[in-house]
Amino acid sequence: MNKIKIAVIEGDGIGKEVIPAAVDVLHAVGLDFESVPVEVGYGKWKRTGQAMDEHDLDIIRSCKCILFGAITTPNDPDYKSVLVRIRQEIGLYANIRPFRSLNITIDSPLKPGHPFDFLIVRENTEGLYAGIEEFSEDRACTTKLVTKKGTVRIAKMACKLAKERKNRLTIVHKANVIKSCKFFRDICMDIAKQNSVQYNEMLVDAMAYNLILNPEKYDVLVMSNLFGDILSDMSAALVGSLGLCPSSNIGEEHALFEPVHGSAPDIAGKGIANPIAAILSVKLLLTWVQEFEKADLVQEAVDHVLENGIRTIDLGGSGSTTDVSGAVIDYIKTKSSLALGFS
Repeated sequence: MNKIKIAVIEGDGIGKEVIPAAVDVLHAVGLDFESVPVEVGYGKWKRTGQAMDEHDLDIIRSCKCILFGAITTPNDPDYKSVLVRIRQEIGLYANIRPFRSLNITIDSPLKPGHPFDFLIVRENTEGLYAGIEEFSEDRACTTKLVTKKGTVRIAKMACKLAKERKNRLTIVHKANVIKSCKFFRDICMDIAKQNSVQYNEMLVDAMAYNLILNPEKYDVLVMSNLFGDILSDMSAALVGSLGLCPSSNIGEEHALFEPVHGSAPDIAGKGIANPIAAILSVKLLLTWVQEFEKADLVQEAVDHVLENGIRTIDLGGSGSTTDVSGAVIDYIKTKSSLALGFS
């Protein structure tokens, strides 16, 4: 395999702590890659007046993969989300967020009774995040954009993933109230039928209730942008922490991998941020570039470290960011050495 170019965007806040840890994991598993640092985000915006410029975008486009930290978004009407812009500019239309139960005890108000493993497949470039907005003194209006092209491609992605898993798809919408949701639902149903995928549909509010109550009943869920954003953060509570949840943003030629959590400026610089979501985002990156054994090793290392009680404060532990990432890397190196016959 040729060397992979990866744009490394640490971003703001804890992104500057967890993304270097994730890059260290990529080195530990022996991926042949070129790291291309790109500075974008709130820090750059404060210094230059631009969070991301065209040169930054050109560098990002030149890379096959992007490893993305988190961006602080200020309360400023002229500031456009860096991540939304990247998704739209390079066509990262599918946001895929996996959620699975972990075999660890976590002090959480949400403790599902059975193991679960489901994917949220979120349309990533349209919906209420398309940026079609109007403001006046007396009125603000945001247009929800749903196109046939955009819905067909996200439905096809969801069906592809469903067929790789249990062949079960849940289409999430609010078609009883919103016509654009009916449009989205109907197209998804047609694509599921064309692909011989078993499907059901559910209103988004009922979906929120049922995911909390019985997450083990679901496999692949497809939905529009805003619904996916909200339900995925809710689902992180089922797992135990946003710090455990990775995601991928997939396009035709590029892919971006990021932890679900934000920049968390309140804990930035304290060395207590959970690096697991960023490390599991590396696992998704490795899967996308078809380095399946390396991806499996990362998951195995994370499971081992968590089960052995090496955890950050959000999981009830006392470990630092480097304690956790260092333990993951040590496990990977030990397993790699054993595989090569070293002791």
